[in-house]
Amino acid sequence: MKDLYRILFLVILLSSGLCLSAQQKTYCNPVNVDYGYGPIPNFVTWGKHRTSADPVIVNYKGDYYLFSTNQSGYWWSSDMLNWNFVSRRFLTQEAIDNTPNKWDDLCAPAAWVQGDSLCVFGSTYSRLFPIWVSTNPKENRWSKAVEHFDIGGWDPAFFVDDDSRLYMYNGSSNTYPLYGIELDRKTFRPIGTRKEMLLLDDNKIGWHRFGEHMDNTFLKPFMEGAWMTKHNGKYYLQWGGPGTEFSHYGDGVAIGNNPLGPFEHVSLPLSMKAGGFIRGAGHGATFQDNWGNYWHTSTMVINVKNNFERRIGIWPAGFDKDDVMYCNTAFGDYPHYISNGKADHQESRFTGWMLLNYNKPVQVSSTLGTFFANNLVDENIKTYWSAKTAGKGEWLISDLGEVSTVHGIQINYADQDAEFMGKQHGIYHQYIVYSSLDGKNWKKLVDKSQNKKDVPHDYVELEKPVEARYLKMENVHMPTGKFAVSGFRVFGYGAGQKPGPVKQFVALRNDDTDRRNGWLKWQPVDNAYAYNIYIGTDPDKLYNCVMVHNTNEYYYPGMDKTKSYYFAIEAINENGTSEWVRTEAL
Repeated sequence: MKDLYRILFLVILLSSGLCLSAQQKTYCNPVNVDYGYGPIPNFVTWGKHRTSADPVIVNYKGDYYLFSTNQSGYWWSSDMLNWNFVSRRFLTQEAIDNTPNKWDDLCAPAAWVQGDSLCVFGSTYSRLFPIWVSTNPKENRWSKAVEHFDIGGWDPAFFVDDDSRLYMYNGSSNTYPLYGIELDRKTFRPIGTRKEMLLLDDNKIGWHRFGEHMDNTFLKPFMEGAWMTKHNGKYYLQWGGPGTEFSHYGDGVAIGNNPLGPFEHVSLPLSMKAGGFIRGAGHGATFQDNWGNYWHTSTMVINVKNNFERRIGIWPAGFDKDDVMYCNTAFGDYPHYISNGKADHQESRFTGWMLLNYNKPVQVSSTLGTFFANNLVDENIKTYWSAKTAGKGEWLISDLGEVSTVHGIQINYADQDAEFMGKQHGIYHQYIVYSSLDGKNWKKLVDKSQNKKDVPHDYVELEKPVEARYLKMENVHMPTGKFAVSGFRVFGYGAGQKPGPVKQFVALRNDDTDRRNGWLKWQPVDNAYAYNIYIGTDPDKLYNCVMVHNTNEYYYPGMDKTKSYYFAIEAINENGTSEWVRTEAL
């Protein structure tokens, strides 16, 4: 009987002409998981909102386990594409009763594999948080390795070296350094005392400075979220900073020959995503997939309804032939291929599918206040359109401007008038997307009218590309609040020519007063909607990337005053990218 139902379902699916991918091969940031709603009402807030941050992904027995802040549980996945939530509270009642901030549960958690067990520990300034272990986390079976981890630690990370010795790193401050200590791997008691590992060097390295413009005008910069990776005998201590509110929130890396240092800062961020639809790539972790490929997960920022309104991203990472650690965030919120075997992550995983509807015409069924329709296509997750209601039948239409080849769609819901707090279960989004060549005759393209999943950043990869000029989304059901979308993003290929190369690309550096500051300028390319700027301190290692829209300049105050810097730029439109053009700031 079950086989008959499966056959009937396939017949209905095929006869409907829907183009959902039978086997998804790509993903698109931010990660589409069922983020909980902000559990902390005592912070300044302008509305209830989804949030999570400080992700850790661990490969355990061939599956991937994702832990992040205040989710009352965790996710697991067999393919890094489809994530399954496991509900669990890790705080004991004793800890809840004695926690002044009343954190929801795990905050900035640590997760690591030790022996045959997956281990988890949450941030705490006290001894009340247990260390948990499991050999069957899919089934939510956990026990306590220790009831009380006496030394505690905020933003902790645990690292098991090749010789099986265990270390912990922790720290989250704009005054104090990151700390490291060796632990007894059986009792988890400290061996010796904590040692100072690393401080920021914002007087020398520009991107270490606090603030949206890296100017330290409001606070001293923060250093947090330690993580350790070992490669070819060297220790790569990663950290997040200088402030989770800002576009250039990133992960830095410092290198040492010993797990407890000393460590020397690398001048460039490891993970940097200061432009594009959603920005930020800080406070995260590095892990390997089942083929040994490295990946880096970090926090992405929204910070509109609350300073801690955040999401999670994943990017390909690795080490080059000279053991330089890198994270590839170019086109970092466009569709990318997931690995299905050994891969060279210096070669982009980007599909090449371009954004087809940036600043293109939009029609909507209704508009609430000043949440205008153009916000759907302005490539800024901080802005959004909202309909007046959450009613079935509210709609939006995106005009691509010309008939294009559509490969994928990403729908990013906003939280207008959401009513939930904390982690919610059993909630879901439902919608239908239609395509049209002329705006009059419509074909059903994506049918999620029966969906029962919570999909706040739903990404749909089409099994077969579709020729279309117009796409229409109709709301069927919202879990809470109004029908509101911060980005209706359509990916594929336009029908025109790629942009030509950028001309007159120059880097101006402030040599007289502050060599940390630079200013990049170029002549606009007529048919380009954006530019990727690649940055490095070696002309052959331009591993940082910033995407900028609708401009022909970029102020970059993130340089190391003792280093020369090299830049490349490419123009972007619906049809592809131009050749790189290079310049330098010596």
